Amino acid sequence: MKVDYLRISLIDRCNFRCQYCLPQETELDQILGPELLTEAEILQLLQEVFIPLGFSRFRLTGGEPLLRPGVVDLVRAIASLPQTQDLAMTTNGFRLPALAEDLYGAGLRRLNISLDSLRPEVFAQIVGGGANRWAQVWAGIMAAYRLGFAPLKLNVVVIPGLNDQEVLDLAALTLDYPWHVRFIEFMPIGNSTLFGERGWVPSAELRRQIRDRWGLEPAQVLGNGPADVFQMPNAQGTLGFISQMSECFCQRCNRLRLSADGWLRPCLLNETGQIDLKTPLRQGQALQDLRAQVAELLVHKAQINFEQRDAGTAGGVYTRTMSQIGG
Repeated sequence: MKVDYLRISLIDRCNFRCQYCLPQETELDQILGPELLTEAEILQLLQEVFIPLGFSRFRLTGGEPLLRPGVVDLVRAIASLPQTQDLAMTTNGFRLPALAEDLYGAGLRRLNISLDSLRPEVFAQIVGGGANRWAQVWAGIMAAYRLGFAPLKLNVVVIPGLNDQEVLDLAALTLDYPWHVRFIEFMPIGNSTLFGERGWVPSAELRRQIRDRWGLEPAQVLGNGPADVFQMPNAQGTLGFISQMSECFCQRCNRLRLSADGWLRPCLLNETGQIDLKTPLRQGQALQDLRAQVAELLVHKAQINFEQRDAGTAGGVYTRTMSQIGG
């Protein structure tokens, strides 16, 4: 599998406290401004390290990337690189009503927006805060839709006992809108206690429910992720299923993850093999040396993937939460 896709976390801070990512009881030392990669450093790493190694597809994540100062300018800079074949962003959508038009004008065309419930009270229970947050996120989704972001994807982390009863309602959105609803199995990163209590709903069970109600057939949608994509008959949009717990897809993994403070991670579910790029970059180490380190990491990525995880990671010990990794 060619690895040409880099997920770039712009900030580890978020204005939500999603139960599956950063629960209320979690105490987190957030990265201070000086510790964040600067816009110039991000662009330097892209142009001198990652693009020469064949990377051409980039996704901006967080935390919540729209909290990053200067995010529109950074989007414009990355979109303007001649080697950029695809640029996308994952966001909770809360700031989209104010920023969607500027982001579109800067060259961003693809968005993934988290929408874990269609019920404001359940949404508030999952993400924290008041019930008005749902309306703000929905307004952000509609703003992106009107501007023409496509494909517009909605991410749903399915948690037993919280939102698993809404699967059919969420799937039905694709009947009326050309959106792409993606059901994601709950993972142990971010809230191992809740994971231990609730577990996850296998994607096969979700597909069965939807197939029994409407029917389901294989489909395709533009993207770089591991989702298995289907479509209901006569639907405008599609349904994606990301099954990292029940249906290992390590052999299809085409990505690396760059944290907001400059750590390069080869696998979401395994902390082995991470490289600190920020420290040597600021110390003036030759960029070709950094490029060689990343190239070496790419050679060993297949052995680092979760499928061949080490005993420590298999036991579920993660020093970084999902908000710090960027998903």
